[in-house]
Amino acid sequence: MFHNFEEDLLHGDLQRHEFFMQHALQQAMVADAEDEVPVGAVIVHNNQIIAAAHNQREQLHDPTAHAEMIAITQAAEALGDWRLENCTLYVTLEPCCMCAGAIIQARIPTVVYGADDPKGGAAESLYQLLNDQRLNHQCSLVTNILKPPCSEILTEFFRRQRRLGKK
Repeated sequence: MFHNFEEDLLHGDLQRHEFFMQHALQQAMVADAEDEVPVGAVIVHNNQIIAAAHNQREQLHDPTAHAEMIAITQAAEALGDWRLENCTLYVTLEPCCMCAGAIIQARIPTVVYGADDPKGGAAESLYQLLNDQRLNHQCSLVTNILKPPCSEILTEFFRRQRRLGKK
């Protein structure tokens, strides 16, 4: 059902992270086209994308319909387990508190994100939930992967929203 990208991967961590972040960016573009806040996420297991999602809060009328939350649900279904212990989450924007909590609960060991979220980020910007030693699980973080395009799609979206007088 899902394409195995193992043979397509370039050598090295940076290239691998950029490769999968491009797929998350494609999801963010889908969200943008649907007039959703353009955030995309993919979850990778054994160099295979097992989940791909974008924000759908407006479409689903659901405040929890963040890209990460939808992708976590898809990945758990794909693996038949709520523990995503051998997975990497790629997301275009730093996870919020809700998504960080779900990441911890899903036991995702590595989170890779593109743009910082100074107003709501729970990985590094406002809170450091994913590395909080008081919790039962911590994540490795890789930040600023494809930061310029991840930031620009958000900046353009909110600029357009302001121009149109939308909330």
